Amino acid sequence: MSQREDLIKVYEFALGQEHTGRDFFASSIERMGVGAAVSAFKRLIVEEDKHIEFINRMLENLRSGNALDIPSTVDIEPEIQNYFDARAKSEFLQKALYESMIPDVTVFSTAWLIEKDLSDYYSKMAGLTEGQASKALSMLAGWEKKHEEFFREYRDALSDMYSQMPWGG
Repeated sequence: MSQREDLIKVYEFALGQEHTGRDFFASSIERMGVGAAVSAFKRLIVEEDKHIEFINRMLENLRSGNALDIPSTVDIEPEIQNYFDARAKSEFLQKALYESMIPDVTVFSTAWLIEKDLSDYYSKMAGLTEGQASKALSMLAGWEKKHEEFFREYRDALSDMYSQMPWGG
């Protein structure tokens, strides 16, 4: 297989994983118990759509036989944002505590694993490639790392809260 074909396979796999993550976030909205969590997931879905667009542009470039060039990220790069503002974060954690929203813990844990796997994959592939391919994969790794950190924070907070709850109470 040529280097171009190898890169196409890397990006095709990445595209499938991005779709899986986006679909998981979309289906999880129905299970979320707090409006703030729903809003956060909707913003994450928009960002996942941008990742998908970025990867599709890279694939189009590779498949056309042109030199690999990173598309402009002006419309694609996710905005740096807090998915929950301080009030929404407090509201979410309090409701989780009082309403024992176990589905939210499961959703945040699964979302964290999805984002961690993608971040790790992009980082690994960036280290195995060179030039524009490595740069693009590093960008994707950074974007996914931000999502991973978001989900890890809430997964850890929710897990801590539930581990300190009195049983039967």
